[in-house]
Amino acid sequence: MSIEDDVALLERVPTLKLLGAASLRMLAIGSELRNYGHGDVLFNAGDDADAGFVVQRGSFRIDDGISAEIIAGPATLIGELALVVVMKRPSTAVALDNSTVLRIPRSLFARVLESDPAAARRLRDEFATRTSQIASDILMAGAKLST
Repeated sequence: MSIEDDVALLERVPTLKLLGAASLRMLAIGSELRNYGHGDVLFNAGDDADAGFVVQRGSFRIDDGISAEIIAGPATLIGELALVVVMKRPSTAVALDNSTVLRIPRSLFARVLESDPAAARRLRDEFATRTSQIASDILMAGAKLST
């Protein structure tokens, strides 16, 4: 695939689309294409998380061992939080078929945000909105449980 194809894929990811074309191009140029066969492990719960992955082709089962499994298909960002914070993987991701991902290292993502402060602000605002919504949802659930 070409850089333009990779940029087009990244534009389909809602969180990454916020960064804008120039930043997406830098991510596409610096990311690494990786192939996985059926049953191959993308990462295991407890692994150090130093990158996010955008599914280009195929699909992955994401399982944290507690809640329902999630299936991640094309244009899905796996490990979003690992792009911005040092952490351990909370789940395991396994390829369900022959699959390809773009691996975006946290160090690359940080350089892109440093070079584009407006993109960094848009991403911060998106995370703040999500956090506020989650807090509101928790309060509402707590109120329902206490009645």
